[in-house]
Amino acid sequence: MQAHDLPPDTPFASGTPRFAAPAPDALQSWRQAYAAKGVACAADVGGEFAVALDLPGGGAYLAVDRFAVHSLCYAVHDGRLHYATRADVLARRLGIRDIDPQAIFNYLFHHCIPSPRTIYAGILRLPPAHYARFENGQLTVAPYWTARFDELAQPSFDALREEFRGILRTAVKERLDGAGQTACFLSGGTDSSTVCGLLGEATGRAPASYSIGFEAEGYDEMAYARIAAKAFGAQHHEYYVTPADLVKAIPDVAAHYDQPFGNSSAVPAFYCASKARADGYTRMLAGDGGDELFGGNTRYAKERVFHVYSQIPSPLRAGVLHPLFMNPVTGSIPLLKKGTSYIRQARVPMPDRMQSYNLLDRLGLADVLTPAFLAAVDTDAPRQHQRATWAAGPHDASLVNQMLAFDWRYTLAENDLPKVVGTTAMAGVDVSFPLLDTRLLDFSLKLPTSYKLKGLKLRWFFKEALRGFLPDEILTKKKHGFGLPFGPWAVKDAALNALAAESLRGVVARGLVRADFVESLLTRRLKEHAGYYGEMVWILMMLEQWLRRHAPDYRLA
Repeated sequence: MQAHDLPPDTPFASGTPRFAAPAPDALQSWRQAYAAKGVACAADVGGEFAVALDLPGGGAYLAVDRFAVHSLCYAVHDGRLHYATRADVLARRLGIRDIDPQAIFNYLFHHCIPSPRTIYAGILRLPPAHYARFENGQLTVAPYWTARFDELAQPSFDALREEFRGILRTAVKERLDGAGQTACFLSGGTDSSTVCGLLGEATGRAPASYSIGFEAEGYDEMAYARIAAKAFGAQHHEYYVTPADLVKAIPDVAAHYDQPFGNSSAVPAFYCASKARADGYTRMLAGDGGDELFGGNTRYAKERVFHVYSQIPSPLRAGVLHPLFMNPVTGSIPLLKKGTSYIRQARVPMPDRMQSYNLLDRLGLADVLTPAFLAAVDTDAPRQHQRATWAAGPHDASLVNQMLAFDWRYTLAENDLPKVVGTTAMAGVDVSFPLLDTRLLDFSLKLPTSYKLKGLKLRWFFKEALRGFLPDEILTKKKHGFGLPFGPWAVKDAALNALAAESLRGVVARGLVRADFVESLLTRRLKEHAGYYGEMVWILMMLEQWLRRHAPDYRLA
């Protein structure tokens, strides 16, 4: 029985503490580790894990891994700590029905609900690299590990490359299914291609790879998946998702999560995992994490450019740049407008600057949300959450490393990993993430910043270390980040458009979103810019579909 199948308040454990004495199972190993080291024992566990231990006297100890691959929710009720792997299961156990409006606002802002909050009032989710201990009626929640970057002063590229490749091989080999039924996701990007090639090495046979494509211009990258599959001799499987597939899967995928979740890649990921399961595979390896450990996201280069502004002497900024660019006249001169825009963005402190293009803000809170909903929430709470996370991060690290640590929380733990874990579980497949192996994380902490972002070249070391292993076309491929072409399809496909429209009007009926905004979104804006406005249609649709299954009677009071 998997941990997600266990009833609430059932002790369980995955992963094994490194120093634990031999024991019959993981749970007993954890008990020994806790007896020896207390709450800090979780820091000695590598890889993906979650643990829930009952303590003497009615207490409990909970912990999740550094990226919260496995989820744990909890609530103090009737003088004890109750827990479960899913918020909805715990809510039913405790009879909690109240939906938290603030959580809904946070979802609309982030497209997910960052921990520790959940959609249910009174139920919390353990953040990544945190533990919870309940003893003598007192609850303590705190990190057991925080990132510490210790960059090598005199790195040897050749030595680091060999160490890196060795860790990668071990990480993949240790994650194989015991019965040999392990496949991999293959998007054609650097990470998934690496995992595919190493899977073939580890098994000694053609790796089974699964890819999803879209018949939509600018969204399909199947050509790169084919290049990687050919290079590694993979048994390659392709499936092209259609608008009809979306109509069929959206309600079930939305309802599968224990709270609203708005990553549109979840539906394609579900179809990909389902195809692997139909072929008899019980485990898949995913390539998530390489960008966030080794500097692969385009915003790292972008923010480095903005960071240059802060290095300009203050007198020069105040006496020359501001008078030249920050005035009404400059703002109307085409050649100088970019300079004005640059300075305005550069003056926004981190991490707020990374939300400069937040969709909800761009559309206008008062234009999107009802006055009653706005009155019920703190609209600054999502930014306060991010500011607190940034403030708790590694202050003595470079800007790039600070951003990496920040993304471990928001990009990985709160978004990308729940997407993959949730949809593979729905398909009946176990999933693991070799690129998030603790040894690889520790390795990344010592890499010089210039090995991650060399000038404006993304993930320089990762690519150079795998040159000769990965096809050159994969190494030189530009990072697109194209996702599901939902917006264009919602405009053209009648059934998908109908599902979206009916869902959005349902959100209006609940008193959350303005009716005039939804009508303009559906009748005008979506047609004008399907890709941009399709994102808002998607997150509102998934919210409504989740509420229909889990809280059908919910209305804003």
